[in-house]
Amino acid sequence: QLVESGGGLVQPGGSLRLSCAASGFTFSMYAMSWYRQAPGKERELVAAISSAGSNLNYADSVKGRFTISRDNAESTVYLRMNSLKPEDTAVYYCSARLGSLWYWGQGTQVTVSS
Repeated sequence: QLVESGGGLVQPGGSLRLSCAASGFTFSMYAMSWYRQAPGKERELVAAISSAGSNLNYADSVKGRFTISRDNAESTVYLRMNSLKPEDTAVYYCSARLGSLWYWGQGTQVTVSS
């Protein structure tokens, strides 16, 4: 199970930190990712982190503004979002992947608006 939290309404230029708490599987073995889906658009990868946290990947649109991290002891992955823009508005989903095994959270809404 993956449970996201930390979404909400923020003004442009503001910051949020999303959290995703995992349970029911061996978290430290899974690569973790954050995806987002805006209304009328396809779901897109925002950021990914390898199981040990040594490899990070970001979408070009969030590089330099978002930071993904994980705490394997707490079975939690985070997404720190700075300098938020209206185009960052979306439902943000956490996912876990190990080979062909995928788990998804229910999503948390992030709205960037003045």
